[in-house]
Amino acid sequence: MSQNYAALRKKQLNAFTRRHVGLSEADIDKMLKVCGCGSLEDLIKKTVPEGIRSEAPLSLPDAAPEFRLADEMRSIARANLYAKDMIGQGYYATQIPAVIQRNILENPGWYTAYTPYQAEISQGRLEALLNFQTMVRDLTGLEIANASLLDEATAAAEAMTLSRRQSKSESQKFFVSNLCHPQTIDVLKARAEPLNYEIIIDIPQKATEYDVFGAMMQYPATDGTVSDFSLIVRKLKEKNVIVSFATDLLALTLLKSPGEMEADIAFGSSQRFGVPFGFGGPHAAFFACKAEFKRNIPGRLVGVSVDCNGKQAYRLALQTREQHIRREKATSNICTAQVLLAIMASMYACYHGPKGLRDIAERTHLLTCIFTQGLKENTDFTFVGESFFDTIVINTNDKTHIIHDNALREQYNLRHFSETQVGISFDEDSDEKTVRDLWRIFGVDADFHAIASQIGISEEIPLRTSSYLTHPVFNAYHSETELMRYMRKLMDKDLALDRAMIPLGSCTMKLNAATEMVPVTLPGFANIHPFRPLDQLRGYLRLIERLENSLAEITGFDAVSLQPNSGAAGEYAGLMAIRGYHMQNGHPNRVVCLIPSSAHGTNPASAMMAGMKIIVVKCDADGNIDIEDLRTKAIENAGRLAALMMTYPSTHGVFEQDIREICQIIHENGGQVYMDGANMNAQVGVTSPALIGADVCHLNLHKTFCIPHGGGGPGVGPIGVKAHLKPFLPGHAALDNAPKRHRRDYYPISAAPFGSAGILAISYAYLRMMGPEGLAYATQAAILSANYVAKRLEEHYPVLYRGVNGTVAHECILDTRPLKEDYGVSVDDIAKRLADYGFHAPTMSFPVVGTLMIEPTESESLQELDRFCEAMIAIKKEILNIKKGVYSYEDSPLAGAPHTAEMLTTPHWDRPYSRKTAVFPLENMEMTKYWPSVGRIDNAHGDRNLICSCPDISTYAEEEDAAA
Repeated sequence: MSQNYAALRKKQLNAFTRRHVGLSEADIDKMLKVCGCGSLEDLIKKTVPEGIRSEAPLSLPDAAPEFRLADEMRSIARANLYAKDMIGQGYYATQIPAVIQRNILENPGWYTAYTPYQAEISQGRLEALLNFQTMVRDLTGLEIANASLLDEATAAAEAMTLSRRQSKSESQKFFVSNLCHPQTIDVLKARAEPLNYEIIIDIPQKATEYDVFGAMMQYPATDGTVSDFSLIVRKLKEKNVIVSFATDLLALTLLKSPGEMEADIAFGSSQRFGVPFGFGGPHAAFFACKAEFKRNIPGRLVGVSVDCNGKQAYRLALQTREQHIRREKATSNICTAQVLLAIMASMYACYHGPKGLRDIAERTHLLTCIFTQGLKENTDFTFVGESFFDTIVINTNDKTHIIHDNALREQYNLRHFSETQVGISFDEDSDEKTVRDLWRIFGVDADFHAIASQIGISEEIPLRTSSYLTHPVFNAYHSETELMRYMRKLMDKDLALDRAMIPLGSCTMKLNAATEMVPVTLPGFANIHPFRPLDQLRGYLRLIERLENSLAEITGFDAVSLQPNSGAAGEYAGLMAIRGYHMQNGHPNRVVCLIPSSAHGTNPASAMMAGMKIIVVKCDADGNIDIEDLRTKAIENAGRLAALMMTYPSTHGVFEQDIREICQIIHENGGQVYMDGANMNAQVGVTSPALIGADVCHLNLHKTFCIPHGGGGPGVGPIGVKAHLKPFLPGHAALDNAPKRHRRDYYPISAAPFGSAGILAISYAYLRMMGPEGLAYATQAAILSANYVAKRLEEHYPVLYRGVNGTVAHECILDTRPLKEDYGVSVDDIAKRLADYGFHAPTMSFPVVGTLMIEPTESESLQELDRFCEAMIAIKKEILNIKKGVYSYEDSPLAGAPHTAEMLTTPHWDRPYSRKTAVFPLENMEMTKYWPSVGRIDNAHGDRNLICSCPDISTYAEEEDAAA
């Protein structure tokens, strides 16, 4: 019997949900039986406390079919007006090499990878990040660089706090040049206030007149001028002032480096190295400093070590820094990087090489000079400065508005520098036509070639004489063929979600569907400057408003801000909103933040940055917040209580039954409840932060809402708040003339008004294609998958925490500590052995040292869940073989893991287990085998012998000879 139209239409609407959720109806029935439940509804009732379960379905638009969603996204993108943006201010048009766009940005082998904590299966992206660090180190002229930060403005804030940590001065004052970018100054002011730093803003030449612990210059300046700061820096250093430069990588291929001027820190954005505007992000900020600062440098640092066979290998270095050990003493909450964007920038440098980059810089500079000369010869306009790289500010006086109107007619956006000044920034995308168009806007008809023939590199700017990017990696891949093969070689070394399940607890590595990813590179989304006029942004503002509304409905809150561009930034934004609320109510003394002992290190770090004092709350034997300890500490600090920071479901993967009482205790004592949204994948459509009792919650769009992790970034960490906190959502100067809904008056959190807006389309597409029913179904499937894995593995590994009815939430913790005590097998051994089975390890030693936290998500099939369970069961058998005397721990497959092809092919195999057991421990692995490229890495060696740039050229040559 044929189906009617309504039935077929419903199937069409639900088609994406069926593709996103990896389980069939038959799979679900089988898994429910294993879990002892009759239905998904029955499982949810057993798992989620009755008092917080949602009664009504989410009030969201019905699911959209994929093809309709694709049409909708193109329509929204087209609603953003086309124009060439020459606004500058830290953002510049760039040409993304197609080979990088197709093979990195649009390649799931790169964008579905996780942060490279498991170094043995992350050698490709670690090498690419090492290239990025080397590129930054060379161009800035400093000794050490990290693997990227979130954006230029927040990197400036990190430079300020690093300066405070390194300075011996007792001053709490920090000097900022008035020629730094305005958005950077705003973020610095916001960060400084809760830390009790005083920001002094003045002309650079007066920096030496103040008693400060640090000073910051913009080079080139926001008005385009380029100055040699060597003398100023020397005088500042005589006063033991830490000096930071905000700078530009493309400019540094031509200009004297900050290191040559004896700066201590240099930072900026690598956006113009082949990463589109994206309406403000995501972009990889860079950060470099002197080697003596290495143990305080914020963010991630890739270093060089050796594996168990003496082979060179890469890893994240110095991981016991900042929030990882300092916790409540930390002044940085950075726990990740903008990895995918840093990799794109590093590949851009590899593709063009030092000569190609300098050619781009010189062409950009010469076009600026030619345009300027044309104006000088044909108009009476004057200029702010005579020394510039790519940016000029023109004194246009009463003709300012006329020029902007002329520019808009020609489809150009120039910078509204002031009511009497226009700024213009040239870039890689500029050419002869650009100059002619701009001349016409200013009423000039000049001979381009005649002027160009007389123009050379300006003698007014401090030119660079030192070399850079001399390493072979920047000089070997200038053809598309070679770069394509290099990127493929690196990708093949890594294990990403396109190969296998990544069962990381709390990190929610779920499907990033292709249809969700496509809009990212649509020109109407990608090629939009964050500070262009708002009336040109109807598409973006429409998408943002709809996404904010959807997230508000999902969380139950009254308002949402999308500005925070990472989960840690969301934490900080949420706490700053609470701080603002207390301050406005006349309670500046409310500074105590209660944090459970199980919290992630970013929680206390964020609280410290928000000017709060941390008091740790105990957890009970079941991993829940100890309510009596909480009550005692809340009452004791009733007059000073600012907030409780908690995660729900708990960090231990359980829906705590007493969550409502916990929130009530805090509210009764005058505090606010902050919820860490890392575990939101267990809430959507089933419960909500507002229903639970939270006042503010940050969301990880790169977890629950399908933005891919990108190897450790990009991320988006928006916050939702109740109505009383709405006035304290992040503000931004670029939104002063925005529609009321988007206008905010409070502190900015990031450089751009909507943070990493260029990837918001991913989450929007996910929500539109799932619809309200699909979202709730995904949550149910995620909880089912976690309970299924827990049931299958419980007889082999104790499941550490469960709810009152014996279920877990969306993740479970396996207790592997007895294995260490009985057999010497550590959680690290299990993690490395899983690589031989073709899996990334679960989350290790968090929240409990010596355990594994597993989150299967809703996207994995039953076949993949079983494959993982079979691997874990087989590993347990290998452990028991130690007990049986088959081999000792030292000679076991676990101690020897991971096993490489090179190890397999050695002439003499002297291990008590076979080569097949080493690399094919389960049947039928041969066709899908993942081969780690290095054996177990010696972390201690890497920290003792810190190398965080590309190895010496001689080492590179030796490797090439060996390969030949």
